[in-house]
Amino acid sequence: MPVIGEHTMIDHVSVPVSDLERSADFWERVLAPLGLSRLVVRERTVGFGKRYPEFWINLREDLAPAPADTGAHVCLRAPDRAAVDAFHAAALTGGGRSDGAPGLRQASMTTYYGAFIRDADGNKVEAVTFPGD
Repeated sequence: MPVIGEHTMIDHVSVPVSDLERSADFWERVLAPLGLSRLVVRERTVGFGKRYPEFWINLREDLAPAPADTGAHVCLRAPDRAAVDAFHAAALTGGGRSDGAPGLRQASMTTYYGAFIRDADGNKVEAVTFPGD
């Protein structure tokens, strides 16, 4: 039986998008500073990752933009502050919007450096790095 903490609990995440081509181009630029690249391309889905797909976008043609107050977001680890800054900048230049500029934040257990963005469909994604990462 695996020891708790030996592996991460989440293997991958998926977000819905209304335009697969536009979103694939956007996420390819935004995820690059975090070390993720486009690994899998299928008719209705694209997977990004380092060695295997960890972040998926899935086509939903009739998707309404996510409301600002869903309370849901995905948080991805960044290697350092520069990667968080680049993630945020890539989102803004690629047509996304800021939902929290890069900066220090206080979590329940430690201070961290992070930024929040939203894609064209309103999906909220954070990039974060912790002291000692």
